[in-house]
Amino acid sequence: MSKTASGASLPDSLRFAFGTLTVLPVKVTRWDRDAARGGMLCAPLAGLVVGAGAALAGVALLAMGSGPLLAAVATAAVPAALTRGLHLDGLADTADGLGSGKPAEDALRIMKQSDIGPFGVITLLFVLLAQVAGLAQAYEASWGRGVLAAVVPAAAARLALTLAARAAVPAARPGGLGAAV
Repeated sequence: MSKTASGASLPDSLRFAFGTLTVLPVKVTRWDRDAARGGMLCAPLAGLVVGAGAALAGVALLAMGSGPLLAAVATAAVPAALTRGLHLDGLADTADGLGSGKPAEDALRIMKQSDIGPFGVITLLFVLLAQVAGLAQAYEASWGRGVLAAVVPAAAARLALTLAARAAVPAARPGGLGAAV
């Protein structure tokens, strides 16, 4: 059986990546350091699948005669649905923590709260508006540009996760995913 650079088997690494980063029905059979590391190495592949699903929704709407704006809204909505809003929740938490102006320990506590504060709401609003505007412009140019605008950022965002999960980057919390990888 093939192994990833982490030491986990490729199926375990893929299950970890898809089971952690998407709502796709994948049973994570291992939750240990090697599987987590392998999962983070496979994270861009999960992003590629999420981006492809988003692009498929946008292109399908265009094929049915909708305009670029509706296609862009669907393309922005699909990743939120396929990831349980994980990236949006994290963005809102980060905005609330950084926007609080509190010391690091307090900012981390704010980020862990389940509610969304004003900085999180405002950040989500403007980020989603910017995504829809950019996607609409891409779809207006051509369906191919719309597909690229959906797929490339989704894979690149998960590549950023892979790069952030390196040993040289300290974990924010001892019990979080960063500490596992």
